[in-house]
Amino acid sequence: MAKLHRIMKSLACFVLITVFLGCAATSKRESTGQYVDDSAITTKVKAAIFDESTLKTLQINVKTYKGVVQLSGFVDSAHSVIKAGEVAGGVNGVVSVKNDLVVK
Repeated sequence: MAKLHRIMKSLACFVLITVFLGCAATSKRESTGQYVDDSAITTKVKAAIFDESTLKTLQINVKTYKGVVQLSGFVDSAHSVIKAGEVAGGVNGVVSVKNDLVVK
């Protein structure tokens, strides 16, 4: 019975370690908390761009990774490229903006 108890303790420790390492962040992977934060930032940036009267376009794609927002897609003018970058940079939680918008 003592041997079974010891095996169960070892198994429980192994499972806990595996779970904690699975949720840890690495240089190429986000932790669960970072993923949730980035999803919230993406939603806020999309809403801010949509609320901006000069940027009412659905052709701007927003992706966030570790607080860095990437804008991609097409806009009508160079002014819109600059304005979208400014709007995205003004959102709380954004570390930096990578603006890959293209004028069509």
